[in-house]
Amino acid sequence: MTDTIPETMTAIAIQDPGGPEVLVPEQRQVPHAYEHEILVKVAAAGINRPDVLQRQGLYPPPKGASDIPGLEIAGTVAAVGRNVARWKVGDTVTALVPGGGYAEYCAVNEATALPVPDGLSMAEAASLPETFFTVWSNVFDRGRLQKGEVFLIHGGTSGIGTTAIQMAKAFGARVIATAGSDDKCAACKKLGADEAINYQTTDYVEAVKAASDGHGADVILDMVGGDYIERNYKAAAVEGRIVQIAFLNGPTADVDFRRLMMKRLTHTGSTLRAREVPFKAEIAKALEEKVWPLIASGSIKPVIDSTFDLKDASKAHERMETSGHIGKIVLTTGA
Repeated sequence: MTDTIPETMTAIAIQDPGGPEVLVPEQRQVPHAYEHEILVKVAAAGINRPDVLQRQGLYPPPKGASDIPGLEIAGTVAAVGRNVARWKVGDTVTALVPGGGYAEYCAVNEATALPVPDGLSMAEAASLPETFFTVWSNVFDRGRLQKGEVFLIHGGTSGIGTTAIQMAKAFGARVIATAGSDDKCAACKKLGADEAINYQTTDYVEAVKAASDGHGADVILDMVGGDYIERNYKAAAVEGRIVQIAFLNGPTADVDFRRLMMKRLTHTGSTLRAREVPFKAEIAKALEEKVWPLIASGSIKPVIDSTFDLKDASKAHERMETSGHIGKIVLTTGA
């Protein structure tokens, strides 16, 4: 490391499992960049639902990852490991990390870092990796969404939702989103959704069938689980693919699996955080080739709900837990 890098940094620690108040700033050692790693001076870090689960003691970091929360960052390369091939000190990057994002410095494997798209602020760049990696891997790789197919995304105004709407639309799908208020439905349509369903007032199963002329959804991206599993089977098209990425309503359900057989459905799912670096690197390559140009051109735009200073991470988590946000919540360091 160079002389300009301090020995210690401010990071957000989880004192004990609990509510947002357990997130507190403390001094930590600045990590080193080993082998294929780069050390990033963090300008901004995105907040995601897995961070909330980690804070609550329900989602421990994978083996070898930092106990500091935070799965995505943007900033400037401050140092490079001895085997780093692509990046150099001074480059601006956004990166997917297995932990350690809520800090002034973060070490990350060079293969899971991407250039900051032209025209984006650091806060916007930090909002990209977790959601874009997740949507690409689950909607396009696992879900095999094709041009002209009907795509249903639950939680359309979440970080995942705002990303999925824009990406699916950009690749030619017909997009239906669910959200919890008329204002949120309007936001979904503004982002490009062909239909937006207020699940508080409307049965989304019937609404999806009506919006697709009885066809149903070819691909469903679900983070809700619980009773949505049975309803997703009803809303799905024949040969439909349901991709599970979370269980906000719980991981268990009473399901009539005959629909799985009669409709020849595929119900799959995945997690991203603990996956190996080569897997994430392949997603990064696909995003840089196929999606980053769409961001640079303005065809896809990151949606930022709000930003908070790093030291106010607890307030940012409070905002997320209201579920009132539209788009991403981001921490900034002032770097």
